[in-house]
Amino acid sequence: MSENRTEISSLGEFGLIDRLTANIEIKNASTLVGVGDDAAVIDHFGRQTVITTDLLLEEVHFDLMYTPLRHLGYKSVVVNLSDVYAMNATPTQITLSIGISNRFSLEALDEFYEGVYAACEAYGVDLVGGDTASSKKGFVISVTAIGEVAPDQFVKRSTAKKGDLICCSGDLGAAYLGLILLEREKKIFLESPGVKADLENEKYVIGRLLKPEARKDIIEFFQQSDIVPTAMMDISDGLSSEILHICRQSELGCVLYEDKIPIAEETRNAAFKFELDPTACALSGGEDYELLFTIPQQDYEKLVLNEQISVIGYMTEPEQGRKIITKGGNTFDITAQGWNAFAAK
Repeated sequence: MSENRTEISSLGEFGLIDRLTANIEIKNASTLVGVGDDAAVIDHFGRQTVITTDLLLEEVHFDLMYTPLRHLGYKSVVVNLSDVYAMNATPTQITLSIGISNRFSLEALDEFYEGVYAACEAYGVDLVGGDTASSKKGFVISVTAIGEVAPDQFVKRSTAKKGDLICCSGDLGAAYLGLILLEREKKIFLESPGVKADLENEKYVIGRLLKPEARKDIIEFFQQSDIVPTAMMDISDGLSSEILHICRQSELGCVLYEDKIPIAEETRNAAFKFELDPTACALSGGEDYELLFTIPQQDYEKLVLNEQISVIGYMTEPEQGRKIITKGGNTFDITAQGWNAFAAK
């Protein structure tokens, strides 16, 4: 990053917007009017529209002491796209609004927007609007994502059926361990500023926290394989919290198998280093942005060859409760101990 610092006030609001949106290229035919008018115009040509929004607050959702601005820009977009994919839809546009204090230079904002545009490029979405404002304290980010889905192909949380298989994409628990590691290094740095950060080759878990990806590939796989999940959501607050959402909203019980929950080797090693249980990290950690979904048993053959998907349990009658069977064969109630923004810090 350049050593020169340009004050944002030197551009004014419209100059700033022109600067940050100068290189937008429209990727979707549905984007009729993008940035530069009073509102965007989107036509989804008979497809149904999905809309989601997220608010990210400094010192609640991210810490700039260890979060590079480029990564933050990328992640701000991705966490919203993940919610669109969780509806079995394809994201097409986003709007982005930010509140910034005068401690941010123009160069810092450029860096943040580099990450935003990198995510838009990677996922084929158009940035079509937003706002900038002055913030008295901290960095405030609000992203709205818009997507499209074929009529009545969207998937809700409330439509799982008894006997459905419970599946998830990727692996779980890594982002939480990345957070634990970075928080530890921050504490050491604050107590001893001269000490160099020791990230102990934990590239995988740190990467999963700072630069998550949304599971576009899984939604494309569903389309290619003629699979429509009966229920789905993304895993942002931990597996236990999310499966309980599906159970509650579908009015069903479930059984999960601990030994089926996908956990990467790097995650296990990091957990053992911190004397944490890897399964607890997967159940309660959050910020994995994997997809949790249910499918009818007859669709099992369609997904068995996809190594990115694990079958981790099944849906039951509500009277059977919400249970997890441990590797040792013991049965416990699933409790929601997921990450809670209102309890954090």
